Amino acid sequence: MSAHTELPQAEAVTTVYEVTGMTCGHCEGAVSGELSEIAGVSSVKAVAATGQVTVVSDAPLDEAAVRAAVDEAGYELVGVSKA
Repeated sequence: MSAHTELPQAEAVTTVYEVTGMTCGHCEGAVSGELSEIAGVSSVKAVAATGQVTVVSDAPLDEAAVRAAVDEAGYELVGVSKA
Protein backbone atom coordinates (compact mmCIF):
# COMPACT_ATOMS: atom_id res chain seq x y z
CA MET A 1 0.00 0.00 0.00
CA SER A 2 1.20 3.47 -0.79
CA ALA A 3 1.45 6.25 1.75
CA HIS A 4 1.35 8.79 -1.07
CA THR A 5 -1.47 11.28 -0.66
CA GLU A 6 -2.76 13.33 -3.58
CA LEU A 7 -2.98 17.02 -2.85
CA PRO A 8 -6.08 18.69 -4.25
CA GLN A 9 -5.27 20.62 -7.40
CA ALA A 10 -6.12 24.31 -7.35
CA GLU A 11 -8.32 25.55 -10.14
CA ALA A 12 -6.25 27.10 -12.92
CA VAL A 13 -6.90 30.76 -13.66
CA THR A 14 -7.23 31.89 -17.29
CA THR A 15 -6.81 35.59 -18.00
CA VAL A 16 -6.91 37.36 -21.37
CA TYR A 17 -4.71 40.42 -21.73
CA GLU A 18 -4.90 42.99 -24.51
CA VAL A 19 -1.46 44.01 -25.80
CA THR A 20 -0.73 46.64 -28.44
CA GLY A 21 2.17 46.59 -30.89
CA MET A 22 2.33 42.90 -31.78
CA THR A 23 2.42 42.45 -35.55
CA CYS A 24 3.98 39.05 -36.24
CA GLY A 25 5.04 35.65 -34.92
CA HIS A 26 8.27 37.10 -33.53
CA CYS A 27 6.20 39.57 -31.49
CA GLU A 28 4.03 36.74 -30.18
CA GLY A 29 7.13 34.80 -29.16
CA ALA A 30 8.69 37.77 -27.39
CA VAL A 31 5.56 38.44 -25.32
CA SER A 32 5.00 34.73 -24.62
CA GLY A 33 8.61 34.26 -23.54
CA GLU A 34 8.53 37.11 -21.05
CA LEU A 35 5.15 36.13 -19.58
CA SER A 36 6.21 32.47 -19.28
CA GLU A 37 8.92 33.53 -16.83
CA ILE A 38 6.37 34.79 -14.27
CA ALA A 39 6.05 32.33 -11.38
CA GLY A 40 2.89 30.23 -11.59
CA VAL A 41 2.32 30.67 -15.34
CA SER A 42 1.64 27.32 -17.01
CA SER A 43 0.71 28.44 -20.54
CA VAL A 44 0.75 31.53 -22.73
CA LYS A 45 -0.84 32.04 -26.15
CA ALA A 46 -0.29 35.37 -27.88
CA VAL A 47 -2.15 36.24 -31.10
CA ALA A 48 -0.76 39.26 -32.96
CA ALA A 49 -3.82 39.56 -35.24
CA THR A 50 -6.15 40.22 -32.29
CA GLY A 51 -3.67 41.63 -29.77
CA GLN A 52 -4.92 39.09 -27.25
CA VAL A 53 -2.65 37.13 -24.94
CA THR A 54 -4.25 34.26 -23.03
CA VAL A 55 -2.40 33.24 -19.87
CA VAL A 56 -3.17 30.19 -17.74
CA SER A 57 -1.73 30.34 -14.23
CA ASP A 58 -1.97 28.60 -10.87
CA ALA A 59 -3.38 31.74 -9.25
CA PRO A 60 -4.34 35.27 -10.31
CA LEU A 61 -1.26 37.18 -11.46
CA ASP A 62 -0.10 40.55 -10.22
CA GLU A 63 -1.02 42.99 -12.99
CA ALA A 64 2.15 45.02 -12.34
CA ALA A 65 4.27 41.91 -12.98
CA VAL A 66 2.38 41.19 -16.21
CA ARG A 67 2.73 44.81 -17.32
CA ALA A 68 6.47 44.74 -16.58
CA ALA A 69 6.92 41.53 -18.60
CA VAL A 70 4.99 42.94 -21.57
CA ASP A 71 7.01 46.18 -21.34
CA GLU A 72 10.25 44.16 -21.24
CA ALA A 73 9.19 42.47 -24.47
CA GLY A 74 8.68 45.92 -26.02
CA TYR A 75 4.88 46.11 -26.08
CA GLU A 76 2.10 47.73 -24.05
CA LEU A 77 -0.53 46.09 -21.84
CA VAL A 78 -3.78 48.00 -22.45
CA GLY A 79 -6.49 45.75 -21.02
CA VAL A 80 -7.28 42.74 -18.85
CA SER A 81 -10.30 40.43 -18.68
CA LYS A 82 -11.06 37.05 -17.17
CA ALA A 83 -11.61 34.35 -19.77
